[in-house]
Amino acid sequence: MRISLSMMFGALVAVGLAAPSAAFADGDAVAGAKVFKKCAACHVATEAKNRVGPHLVGIVDRPMASVEDYKYSKAMTEHAAEVPTWTEEALDAYLRDPRGVVKGTKMAFAGLKKDDEVANVIAYLKDPSAAE
Repeated sequence: MRISLSMMFGALVAVGLAAPSAAFADGDAVAGAKVFKKCAACHVATEAKNRVGPHLVGIVDRPMASVEDYKYSKAMTEHAAEVPTWTEEALDAYLRDPRGVVKGTKMAFAGLKKDDEVANVIAYLKDPSAAE
């Protein structure tokens, strides 16, 4: 019995370490504003103005593919039917691997690889004014 409990505890620890970080709740908006510069060629987070990509004002908990006057790819609208809301978890996954999460997306960005960058960008998107 002792071996089974030890093995189960080890498996739970391994799963926890392998899972994507939930640290986005503790991100730094100021640092996120700096990382967001990688996104700024195509997106704006401080005003409702579309560029190559849709604006990201109020994106956290906003319905996916919902910005009026922006033409989303078929892949993104299909993904929105499956994952209807930009939750922090959905943003975390997408920011890490946009083309892996939404096969056929128009977004050319390869994704953010560092946990702290993802957490910080999400913190910035939640409140861009906190970075001022």
